[in-house]
Amino acid sequence: MTANQQSEASSGPEGSDATPALDPHDLTEVTLLARGVASAVAPPSGLTDVQVQLLEALTRAMTGHALDYRSLDPLGPDELADVLAGQDPLRRQRVVQDMVLGELVLRPIPIAVAYRVSIYADALGVKDDFVRIARRYAQGAYGLAWMDLQHNGFVDHVRAAGGDEARAAGAGPGEMPAPFAMARPDPALAARWAAFEALPIGSLGRSVWEMYVGRGFALPGTPGGSLPYLAQHDFVHVLADYGTNLKGEVEVFAMIGRADPDPKGFAWLATLIGLFETGYITTTGFFDRDVRERSIQAPGMYSRLADALRRGKQVGERNGVDLFDIDYDELADHPLEDVRQRLSFPSKSAEAIEAGSVGLFELAGMSETQRRFSARRSGDQT
Repeated sequence: MTANQQSEASSGPEGSDATPALDPHDLTEVTLLARGVASAVAPPSGLTDVQVQLLEALTRAMTGHALDYRSLDPLGPDELADVLAGQDPLRRQRVVQDMVLGELVLRPIPIAVAYRVSIYADALGVKDDFVRIARRYAQGAYGLAWMDLQHNGFVDHVRAAGGDEARAAGAGPGEMPAPFAMARPDPALAARWAAFEALPIGSLGRSVWEMYVGRGFALPGTPGGSLPYLAQHDFVHVLADYGTNLKGEVEVFAMIGRADPDPKGFAWLATLIGLFETGYITTTGFFDRDVRERSIQAPGMYSRLADALRRGKQVGERNGVDLFDIDYDELADHPLEDVRQRLSFPSKSAEAIEAGSVGLFELAGMSETQRRFSARRSGDQT
């Protein structure tokens, strides 16, 4: 059952007697929402080029409509609340997160913008942790913002994954589990991942193993390896066919975050933006800040990010499950295409491919370090 079907089937003010759900393909409704988002996130001098290109790409990917965000008339918070009156609370929260995305790409975030987004959120009746996080960024409280981001975005997820992983992350009693931490060596886990080598070529498990050994990544359970929880995202790299350089990481975490039925999944994208775009986050323990080339401002990345969000939305609506919660071990020996169909992974859009979204095993999808390792390994095998 999709999110829309669930909303229509429910009872009470958000059910069949409520205002009909907004049609995401109706140009009038799309324009009204875009006006509200643009009005909320525009700095005093107007929307920046980064914001315009990102929001326009997002609208195209999600609705199929091409809007000129610079020509949109303002729409105040109360007016936007009227547009969304009676709608599913999750729908309103997603609109607020579009606003947060529009402000997170700013460096610095003007205090006026952060304050205005909070006013819009209040008007929509949305209490979203990420609105507060953006306000902390605007105030220069980066450390507090990162603590909030971890606590409100990741802690529940990691705890739900099991106490063993929290302990593997080095979290003691009462401490916050860290999804990006390096795991302690685990021979049994390492053996399980090494066994993927024996699976058929073209299977999910074998493809993930090839990705690891081809780039010199430490397998989970070995020294330097990631937690098995974080390693779940590597299966998505393979299934979604995204590279492992910084741009590919932004794509894969954008897709994962949007596929999560829990809006807190937005934390994944917010973290990657802080690491690889604005530099608001210095390190996660596994990923370190790298803004030498701004990932989202790179040519084509607006379209690639928007398409990743579109794909995540479709996966989330069709499966209703966090991609980190899927037991990929059970699917490891299945052919890749079979798993993609089973999990309803949509293909990349032509626009994203034209914009430079390359496949996982293409050299352009690797970092410079990963390419050098791959070249050395190929030379050793000849």
